[in-house]
Amino acid sequence: MIQNRHILIHNIYYMLSYAFQALNRSDDEDMAPEAFENIHSLFAAILSKGIGMQLKQGLYRSYLNRREDLATLRGRIAMPGTIRNRLARRQALACEYDELSENNLFNQILKTTAQLLIRHGQVKPPLKDALRQKLLFFSGVDAVDPLSIRWGDIRFQRSNQSYRILLGICQLTIEGMLLTTEAGERRLAAFLDDQRMCRLYEKFLLEYYVQHHPALAPRASQIPWALDDGAGALLPVMQTDITLQKGSRVLIIDAKYYSHTLQSQYDSYTVHSGNLYQIFTYVKNREYAFGDAPHSVSGLLLYARTDEATQPDNTYSMHGSRISVGTLDLRQPFGQIRSRLDQIAQTIM
Repeated sequence: MIQNRHILIHNIYYMLSYAFQALNRSDDEDMAPEAFENIHSLFAAILSKGIGMQLKQGLYRSYLNRREDLATLRGRIAMPGTIRNRLARRQALACEYDELSENNLFNQILKTTAQLLIRHGQVKPPLKDALRQKLLFFSGVDAVDPLSIRWGDIRFQRSNQSYRILLGICQLTIEGMLLTTEAGERRLAAFLDDQRMCRLYEKFLLEYYVQHHPALAPRASQIPWALDDGAGALLPVMQTDITLQKGSRVLIIDAKYYSHTLQSQYDSYTVHSGNLYQIFTYVKNREYAFGDAPHSVSGLLLYARTDEATQPDNTYSMHGSRISVGTLDLRQPFGQIRSRLDQIAQTIM
């Protein structure tokens, strides 16, 4: 079972809003449940903000193949079409050429989803107006049949990475992947895949600390290898998810979003060995940078909590360093999630 089936829908909203650094919410600890009954309005707000951010960067453009009859040559001649023109006594060349265009599938999905939300009866009028304003910049982009979109075939690359979560919202909106439990509580049936949810989880945690604990200089920093001779060819980059620091006190957080928080063998549960080796390596190499100066560098593996009976909540002293393994329950009301994150920050204050 994919664990994101059990994340409260309004917590997905919070995670997205932090990850986008966009929604100017009040700092309310617990919003009334009625505020989240209209999921489509939430998605419209997120999509409007996300598209606005994308417009500032510029819409993604890709090369599209064009075929057109022209008076002068452009690109290459399409011989069958040119011959037909000659037989029809038309003085035109059939040309094929590649053109850099915003009218690609990524922008088409954004436009189509925005139009669906504008037509949706539950979306609030101000949000519809905001989406209409954004669509003024999509005049050269075609809409597509929502049912024809093959989500699994969409591939991201460096030039369109910023569309990843935006298209996730579009997929949620179009496919309407929501269910209602017996208690009437709205939950998410499926949100993309675990890999993308993991990335969202990381971005949410980092942005939370950026907004609420700026004194700890939150960042996703790189850690240099502690090399004796300086020769580091072919060594991988040590990229942290979140690093918090106050003076000489440092906490490195590695965010993990798995279907299983622990690995098991013959009914014996242990922490994922690769995760533990990774955080330990981060901590010891970060310590090296302080030299002989007083310091405290600790590490935390923070898993998104699952439904499993056994959950990690341990702190280990390893070679003079504190390495902790814990969970964050994304099914709780957001106020409790916030308390847990604040509690983590207090460990280095």
